[in-house]
Amino acid sequence: MFGRVKPLDAILATAQKKSLHRSLGWFQLTLFGIGCVIGTGIFVLTSAGAQKAGPGLMLAFAIAGAVCIVAALCYAEIASMIPVAGSAYTYSYATMGELLAWTVGWALIMEYAIAAAAVSVGWSGYFSGTFLNELMGVQLPLWLASGPLALGGAPGGFINLPALVIALLVTGLLIVGTSESAKFNAVLVLVKVTALTAFVVLTLGSAEFDPARFNPFLPAGIFGGFGTGVGAVGAAATIFFAYVGFDAVSTAAEETKDPQRNVPIGLVGSLLFCTVFYILVAAGAIGTIGGQPIMGPDGVPFPAGSEELARQCVMPQHVDALVCSNEALAHVLRVIGFSGVGNMLGLAAFLALPSVILVLIFGQTRIFFVMARDGLLPEKLSTVHPRFKTPHIVTAITGVVVAIGAAFFPVGQLADISNAGTLYAFMMVAIAVMVLRRRDPSRQRAFRVPAVWIVAPLTIFGCLFLFFNLPIGAMLFLPIWGAIGLVIYYAYSRGASHLGRGIVEVVDDVAGEHTQIPIHPPHN
Repeated sequence: MFGRVKPLDAILATAQKKSLHRSLGWFQLTLFGIGCVIGTGIFVLTSAGAQKAGPGLMLAFAIAGAVCIVAALCYAEIASMIPVAGSAYTYSYATMGELLAWTVGWALIMEYAIAAAAVSVGWSGYFSGTFLNELMGVQLPLWLASGPLALGGAPGGFINLPALVIALLVTGLLIVGTSESAKFNAVLVLVKVTALTAFVVLTLGSAEFDPARFNPFLPAGIFGGFGTGVGAVGAAATIFFAYVGFDAVSTAAEETKDPQRNVPIGLVGSLLFCTVFYILVAAGAIGTIGGQPIMGPDGVPFPAGSEELARQCVMPQHVDALVCSNEALAHVLRVIGFSGVGNMLGLAAFLALPSVILVLIFGQTRIFFVMARDGLLPEKLSTVHPRFKTPHIVTAITGVVVAIGAAFFPVGQLADISNAGTLYAFMMVAIAVMVLRRRDPSRQRAFRVPAVWIVAPLTIFGCLFLFFNLPIGAMLFLPIWGAIGLVIYYAYSRGASHLGRGIVEVVDDVAGEHTQIPIHPPHN
């Protein structure tokens, strides 16, 4: 089961061909982390989190941020050792063998695709609410603006057309080779941070702010119960989506000056900044218009994205509720009399979120591409378009799947399913760090996790803790998806694997050179 371990020396041969200049300090890393983290979660999932936890949403942000901090430290050490493409899939291949690496890669494929669908749905809310309705005066028919009620959409919904269209448009851009520039990303980061700062200032300083709205603070308790996905911890399992992206900072370890000092400052600093920022945003939203969940007859909050909640949200007494908004932050500002600023915030989300979709679909296709390159998926999938020089086949497949998910499912359900795959990948990274500490203690590490035998187990516990507080449907999706993956692995991938056939391919991503290194005997 654990026999096929890809030689670490072969993987590192790729990195050794690169000559990366160490130029990044702690401040640049911190800003980079803030830019990677602030995105869909805070703009879109605030309402879903409030429905699960009420004012306890603030505690949920703190819990999710704490899990991310310990996971980030594990990512930093292993990324500094194995600074090549493939993320947790490659790390697992080098430590725990091909089978477990396959399960991680398979989970990552699901994670990125569903996360992209979730962001597409989130963008659709701002497109329909801010851009079309508030700015253009056009009301999109409900049957075109929401998925079907049976899947958690709004009453009268049939298909989320804007979400489907944006997913396909971004896919088309990726196929023809459109890339983001660093300057463009920097502008988007500035737009997002400025918009959220304005939100915090206006809400916390508003005459509408009333501390009484925070009572009761934990209407569904800290633990809502196994498989319910409610309570502060259940909300944290969903809100975890708001932090995904921090691992991009860890991959910059080999380009960082004094990484042992600057990498943890950049990772922990950016996550702490975002956690405090998120808590302030939640406080502003709840303190001004309230954030109490809509309860069912049993005294338990209706599940976020459920049919029952959708029916309640069209009733007059709940129309303005935070938990019923598809564009939560812009909605809050409109309700308290700052319609113009609310529309600007909505416009900021409308402009910034497509870049997040692009990065997520790109990340998914990169994992797909690396697995195909290793022979675990048909190599035809990694075919590069002769004109556009992009993996057009896998990008097109990914885009269609993302578009279908975005068209028919609500953002909260998609985020929960995506988080299940993310938590599994993060847990495997923590295990990989400990395995490498035992197996290869003398290997050069640009960054070493302090107190690794405490931090890594805390990461594993934190990931499992959040996973078992997801809704039961999201928890079940991962093993079902994994079972499908195992069938494919044993039916095709195990026999087609390059490593299983005794070949390791080392790829120089800079020069585009491929070198095959035979291994005798093959690792079976």
